[in-house]
Amino acid sequence: MSKSINKLYQHNTIIYKVLLFLITTFVIVYLFPKGGQFKYDFNKGKPWQYENLYATFDFAIEKTEEEIAEEKKEIEANSKFYFLYDASVVENVKETFKLRSSLLKMSDSLSNLDIESITLLGNSIIESVYQNGFLDSGSLGIVSDKNTLIALKKNSQVEDIIYHRLLQSNDVLELITSRLGERPYNYAQSINLSILTDVIKPNVTYDAVFTQKVLDDAIRSISLTKGKVSTGEHIILKGDIVEGRKLAILSSLKKESESKLWTKANYYWIVMGYTVLVSLALLMLLLFLRKYRFEIYNNNNKVTFIFFNVSLMILIQTLVVKYNADYLYVVPLSILPIVLKAFFDARLGLFTHVLTVLLLGFIVPNSFEFIYLHIIAGIVTILTVSELYKRANLFISIGQITLIYMITYLAFSIIKEGNATQVNWEYFLMFGANGLLSFLSLFFIYLYEKIFGLVSDVTLLELSNTNTKLLRELNEKAPGTFQHSMQVANLAEAAANEIGANSMLVRTGALYHDIGKMLNPMYFIENQSTGVNPHNDLSPEDSAKIITDHVIKGIELAKKNNLPDRIIDFIRTHHGTSLVYYFYAKEKEQSEDDEEVDIQKYQYKGPIPFSKETAILMICDAAEAASKSLKQPTAQSIDELINKIVEKQKSDNQFINSNITFREIETIKKVVKRKLMNIYHLRVEYPE
Repeated sequence: MSKSINKLYQHNTIIYKVLLFLITTFVIVYLFPKGGQFKYDFNKGKPWQYENLYATFDFAIEKTEEEIAEEKKEIEANSKFYFLYDASVVENVKETFKLRSSLLKMSDSLSNLDIESITLLGNSIIESVYQNGFLDSGSLGIVSDKNTLIALKKNSQVEDIIYHRLLQSNDVLELITSRLGERPYNYAQSINLSILTDVIKPNVTYDAVFTQKVLDDAIRSISLTKGKVSTGEHIILKGDIVEGRKLAILSSLKKESESKLWTKANYYWIVMGYTVLVSLALLMLLLFLRKYRFEIYNNNNKVTFIFFNVSLMILIQTLVVKYNADYLYVVPLSILPIVLKAFFDARLGLFTHVLTVLLLGFIVPNSFEFIYLHIIAGIVTILTVSELYKRANLFISIGQITLIYMITYLAFSIIKEGNATQVNWEYFLMFGANGLLSFLSLFFIYLYEKIFGLVSDVTLLELSNTNTKLLRELNEKAPGTFQHSMQVANLAEAAANEIGANSMLVRTGALYHDIGKMLNPMYFIENQSTGVNPHNDLSPEDSAKIITDHVIKGIELAKKNNLPDRIIDFIRTHHGTSLVYYFYAKEKEQSEDDEEVDIQKYQYKGPIPFSKETAILMICDAAEAASKSLKQPTAQSIDELINKIVEKQKSDNQFINSNITFREIETIKKVVKRKLMNIYHLRVEYPE
């Protein structure tokens, strides 16, 4: 049992990677919309590249969304407006008029003949008003064209009439006055006008509910198909252009084939296919890390970070596809290479981006166009995005990326449609939104620094500011060490630029590499301004311990001040496992002939440098410190000194774990020699 536990413990990093690989694969496959894939790939306006195609089953030819939308538009344009004729209003008006007429008999001013005339004429006018109907004022403005044919629901029947035949208030008043005769009216005519204008009420209203119901029924009755293809029928010949009816048939065949593929019987087979393809892509990513980025591969935190970002991009894209595939290009996939380049390097960022885009190609429409667009955009991202700590750089880069999106999409549209008139300009707005969302990369970089403990150039720039609390304290307590650190930072930055290493990282690491000296500044010669050396009162062993402890104390101080691990690595490794030779030789000199000196007490505890940047710092730190011992610095003495220091470090195997070549070491030596010569150049002696 204990042996099994020990084996598990020894291989815990491998086990973790396997679990991470399996979980990521499961998550991505789960996120993918499940569906079969059509075995033929075709594009509008392109020739059919396969053999002659014949139907293997019956299927309907589906109308395109544009055709259905056109039919809907036509139905809406030709749909009738329904108005409701209320006969009960007419009966009420007649009854009211009859009652008012009968009351006239009580008047002494009117004769029976006048009353009979008023009654006959009034009934005739009422019949004329309600022959087609009197339109309610609330229903005005529904129909813009008065010559439009409308449907009038009268009793249980519907009859079509022209809209202008429905009377409005002005029409009714005009009808009444014209029938009463010419003015001035006599007393009987005035009485009749008063009664009619008072009793006649609108009886026709717009029936919005029924109109909408008829329109909805008509739209629902639209056929979604426009024909049928029978088994064995010829669909397309090899070399034919995919357009018109052929395109419609192929699109219908694709949809029908995919629906037939996605059955319960095929479910597990298709899921297995997805799993294999996703696993291969993630395996390629792991193999790339193992072969070309072994330091990252060995760091489970960094591997988790990369896999998490791949999963996150796929999650966001699949959610957009499920919600509305029209907004496919709003998702800023360029965030992935920006973030990975900020924390790692361009090659890893592009490789990961390409694999992510290839995985997304399974689930998006027009997969070739999607993959091409995003890979081109990813390449532009890698080529243009640099020095994120300079705000203008990110604006310019994202502007270039957005422009590339637009140009590439425009080219695809012209190829598909044959001209630029059919370009969907809404996509340009989406690419603009994509560019704006890409600025979220700065937020993600900041967030990932806190969650995963990674360091970007933005943070390095902040840390390299000499006004930070720790560097200001170093300058106050150990000014000699601070000046030494500044000189080393300049040397290291120049050397890093020359060999293509991370100059911002090595400069920041150089500024902090000796912060441990501020706790005992007077025990280090660069801070001894009084000429008093406290080591004179100590044994060589105690002196060596104080000197070597500045590394441990520096690490403790860095952790206390929350410096990133990548900066602490420079503190750990800048002396490697080298020997504090001065005190070691002094101890040997003082010891008796037969007494052996424990060399480990005079050695730094390491570790030795494990990257180009930490190796550069070791060389520059030793070179700058040793150059101070030259009484008369000349080109020859500096050259000999640097060669001696570097050869000693090489013979002590200080560089065996750092990914640095002999050629790069020689280049670093040349840079250091040139810089030191510039520092110690002779000046013109001015006369007094």
